[in-house]
Formats: sequence, C-alpha cells, structure tokens
Amino acid sequence: MLQHLVDSAAELTGAPHGVLDVIDPGHGSLLESVGTGQAAQDPQGSLTVPIRVQETEFGRLRLTGKTFTVDDHALLRVLATQAGIAIGNVRLYETARQRERWIEGAAAVTTALLTGRAEDALTTVAERARLLADAAAGVVLQPTEEGGMSIVAASATDDDPHALLGATIQPGSAVLAQLLTGEPVFIDDSATDPRMTTEVRARFGPSMMLPLKASGKLIGTLALPRSRGARPYTSVDHLLATQFASQAALALVLADAQAGRERLAVFEDRDRIARDLHDLVVQRLFATGMMLESTQRRAKVGDVRETLALAVDELESTIQEVRTTIFALQQPPAEAPATFRGRVLRETAGAAAVLGFAPSARFTGPVEGVLDDAVEGHLLAALRRALATASRRRAVSRIEVTVDARATLPDGRPGVRLTVFDNGEQGGAPGAGSGAGGTGTTVTWQSPLRQ
Repeated sequence: MLQHLVDSAAELTGAPHGVLDVIDPGHGSLLESVGTGQAAQDPQGSLTVPIRVQETEFGRLRLTGKTFTVDDHALLRVLATQAGIAIGNVRLYETARQRERWIEGAAAVTTALLTGRAEDALTTVAERARLLADAAAGVVLQPTEEGGMSIVAASATDDDPHALLGATIQPGSAVLAQLLTGEPVFIDDSATDPRMTTEVRARFGPSMMLPLKASGKLIGTLALPRSRGARPYTSVDHLLATQFASQAALALVLADAQAGRERLAVFEDRDRIARDLHDLVVQRLFATGMMLESTQRRAKVGDVRETLALAVDELESTIQEVRTTIFALQQPPAEAPATFRGRVLRETAGAAAVLGFAPSARFTGPVEGVLDDAVEGHLLAALRRALATASRRRAVSRIEVTVDARATLPDGRPGVRLTVFDNGEQGGAPGAGSGAGGTGTTVTWQSPLRQ
C-alpha cells in the first residue's frame, strides 16, 4: 500500500523520484523508507508533506527532481489526507490482528505449561514469544547468586540456540538495575547500546527485555532481540509484549504450583505404599522367619535343619530388600538419574538407610557412553545383590563400590569390572564370584563394554 502511494504521488506530479519515510509514533524514530524512481545528483526541487493518521504524524512524503508548482503542492496535500485515512484503517486492522495473535499466544502458553513438562516451561515461553515478536531469539534470564542475570532458556532462528545459554549480565550493569526492579527495558541496538554487557550482544539489534513478574515476585526476564538491521519495535509491540510477559509469568507460577501438587500426590501415594509394605509384608516375613528358626532348633534331621537355615537366610535377604525399597519410596520423588554413574550413586544412597552409613563409590575410566543398556542393567542388578548380602553380615561398618571401565576380561576383551568390598564378618550367602580371606568379603562382576 505504501509503495502504491509513493508511485501514485510521483506519477501525478511528474516527479522522477519520491520517498516515504515511516516514523514510529511512540518514539519518533525512523521505521522504514519506501521509494520510487532514482534520486538525481542535483535535484531541481524538493517537495515534502506530512501524512497524519488521527492527528498523529505517520510519516513524510518527499518528492524531488523537478520544479514543483502550487498545483503540485495542493494535489500532494489532498493525496496525503486521503492516504492518512486509508493508512489509519489498515493500521487499525493490523493492530487488531496483532493483538489477537498475542492473546492467542498467551493462551497457548498457559495451556502448554499446565499440561506439559515443568522443566520445559521457560523454553516454551521463550519459543512462543520469539515467534510472536518476529525476533531472532527469545531468551529467559534469571538472577544469579553473584547478583547478575544469566540466560537459562533460549530459542533462536539459527541452528544453535544453546550457544546463548549461560550468557550473563554482570552485576553493576545499568540495564540490570532496571531489570531487577521489574521494569521493562527497550533497546534500539543491542550491539552499540552501552548498557548491554553480555558477550552475545553483538549479534542483535532492537530488543525488548520484559519482566516475568507475578504476585510481586520476579521470576526472571524475557528478552526478545531482533537481528542487526532489523526493523525497530513499535510502541504497540512494547505494549503487547509486556502484557504477554505478565500473563506468561502467571502461567509459570500456576504450572509450578500444579507440579508441586502432583509431586505431593505422588509422595503421599508412595508413603502409603511404603506403610503397607512395612505393616503387612515385612511383619509377615519376620513372623515367618521366627517360626522357621523355632522349627530349626527343634528339628533333628540334618537335611531339614540345612533347608530351614537356607529358608531363613532367604527371608532375611527379602526383608532387607523390602526395607531398602521402603526407604526409596519414602524419599521425595525425583527424576531418575540419566547416567550410569548417577544410578550407581542412587543404589548406594538407598542402601545407606538400611546400613546406617553410606557406602563409598569410586569410578575409573569413562563409564559414560561406553555401556549399553543390557550391561548397565546387569551391573546394577549385581550391585543390588551385593549390597543386600553385605547388609546382612555382622559388624559391617564399611562398604566400597568400585566401577572400573578400563578393565580387561580373561579373554582379552575390554570390559567393565564392578567390585563390592565390605569389612563385615563372613556369613550368609555371598554372591557369585566372591572371594574372602579372614574378615571382609570382596565380590566382583565383569562384563564386556557392549553386548
């Protein structure tokens, strides 16, 4: 529409060159220029008229390249008046559509946060805001312990949004003081603005930095930078994005509260299961074990006594394993460790509740990325059996768990070796592959790195 306006003005007046400069009504800065023809090196004359939309200057139409008459001037003023009316109608429609998109975006974010994964919440906000603002990136910053602000979630149009993660606004920055008070910050050019101190600022131009604040609490800051040379944000953009940030902050608070309620419900359910296991299963197993021990003392046949002794040992092992499970159920629910090292540490931590002390764990070699699921499952099952066996020994005060990913199997293949040592007195049923000498028992499992 703007191009058609410039072309018509030049044609009606016979001017060889025309340009329309569009101005941001909120800031007076130049938003864009639309031109036609080719400007002369030494123009014969110049004719400029303002285009107003509802008493607000929208832009300036300038024609050059000829000697303009009074009639040219009058014609151009009429054209500018009609253009202002038409532009006003288009702008009203565009603003309504833009407002509708931001409202729909805020609703979509709220729905996604209340039905999705809580750990993805900040990235969801950054991604949706970037699309709505037509920005090069959308990032969420949160306060650091040192008093600055660091990017904790990012979405970008390039292939590596993770490169933005960790970028920090250092304490003492002028823009940081404003952000920490919960005020929005609008930047014309991130690369040259002296208030910006992050190492990634050279990549961006116009930017909006909006507080994520709900119920008086500052959750973080939503930043929406555009590329260098991109069109500036308008005052309407500022208003709509600020409203979006307020609604997104409220959605984040609601999502966090909902996740807390879900965690509480899971914890209550786990606690109920743990109580049932303790009250029903463990007590019955313990009573059965006492009955078998009593029968063993009265039994006269050697084979019967040996069988009863084995049954008692199995019941004791089962009781220890159930108690370990009860302890694990009574812990606050958390995401399962994603690494083999984390799974080993979780097993030793669970055994600590039964033992009364924490087994030590030591890793040799790159244990991550060299074990497939089958090998990991085999080793973890062996570790559980070893810890359960060690917990039944008398006078146990130390257990050492070692995982060696640089081991060599008897056939020469590279492998992984799990060793569990305890200093308890010998007794019970040691695991396969065990060897003992005097006080203390060492149990070893080996497996190829991949099966």
